[in-house]
Amino acid sequence: MTDRLQIPDLSSFETFVNGFPHDAFVKLREQAPVWWHEPTGHTPDGEGFWCISTYELVVEVFRNPRIFSSHTGGNRPYGGTTIDDMEMSGKLLNMMDDPRHQRIRQLVNKGFTARRITRLRNGLEDMARRTLDSLTPPPGSRGRCDLVVDVAAELPLQAICLLLGVPSEDRHMLYDWVDIVTHNYSLEDPEPKLMEASIQLFQYGQRLIQERTADPKNDLLSIVIHGELPDQDPPRLDETEVAMFWSLLFTAGAETTRKAIAGGVWELTKAPGQFNALRDDRSLMATAVEEMIRWTTPSVYKRRTATEDTHLGGKLIRAGEKVVVWEMSANRDAAVFENPFQFLITRSPNNHVGFGYGPHFCLGANLARLEMDVMLNAILDRWSIIEIIGEPTWTRTNRLSGLKTLPVEFIHQERGPHAKLS
Repeated sequence: MTDRLQIPDLSSFETFVNGFPHDAFVKLREQAPVWWHEPTGHTPDGEGFWCISTYELVVEVFRNPRIFSSHTGGNRPYGGTTIDDMEMSGKLLNMMDDPRHQRIRQLVNKGFTARRITRLRNGLEDMARRTLDSLTPPPGSRGRCDLVVDVAAELPLQAICLLLGVPSEDRHMLYDWVDIVTHNYSLEDPEPKLMEASIQLFQYGQRLIQERTADPKNDLLSIVIHGELPDQDPPRLDETEVAMFWSLLFTAGAETTRKAIAGGVWELTKAPGQFNALRDDRSLMATAVEEMIRWTTPSVYKRRTATEDTHLGGKLIRAGEKVVVWEMSANRDAAVFENPFQFLITRSPNNHVGFGYGPHFCLGANLARLEMDVMLNAILDRWSIIEIIGEPTWTRTNRLSGLKTLPVEFIHQERGPHAKLS
């Protein structure tokens, strides 16, 4: 524990093994919205950091990238968006500042146009149907599966493979590597398999990049490799930038949306009235998806670094100090969300920061929303009752805290496809 508020060590992954420590952040929002976390034996780089917990102050940090850098600040050689300093800062898209960040984002955006994402719907619906059909017994029968591993993980994984031009048959091999990298990564207790999985994922990306460099296809990776920005010098991304793009996008695309899907469905099982209301009235889907994103907040924090001495929430923050904004905490702030700890599929407005805010707003937000919409519709069309039959497990990380496994039992009651949302 740290400080008189009795806040658990937020730099220790063990604090998050049973999910996000909401009780601690209620205290912080109410008593210390800008709070200095003293270093502990677990804290990366052996130095403390500022914790920002309220919605208002989280948004203030996000909208001021000149003062709160995604790259570095003060005398640091590098920084990044994790609590620990990362040598790759300045090379990964999410660890860059403008104008370099905007240059690369402008190019990558060409692969995330609304038209391109919308064209994916029919293919994603087929994927979702096949995924559930492989698990679903005859109508009226009970089936069992792991909601995270067997259902929620499959559609995002197949979607990012489709978008990046990755052969579908390789997806489970890649999934295993991503799972190791994102769930087992710990500076407290490094494991040899982490390094092996990281190398395998990087080398796979290098081979795919070489193939698309020589023979471009109609996929996002080819767009990024061969796309040009005539007003920039150089007009194309270099090899390192493309490699970092692959690593970031595949990992994020395969990993984070599954938590939103699984966590959202889990909340619906706790509120059968909302489950049935959504099943019978798909016009509620858009607000339901936004509530699932608010509730699960797939990336629960981002780190920034102060570029100069500044004040935030009445506290003096020195140049070079780490500033950690907790989006999950912001999404439970009673000053913005009425009954923030109540899951409501009709919540509106719902100005959550589940996809970030400002210049670094998530590139894949619309793809994630589409994946959630498609998978939820498929589940509602096929399953009438879902019951939790085992204890959930959580990811052992403070950055991507969320469900890792959730055993469920369901009844197959085919209802047929519903009208598509416009």
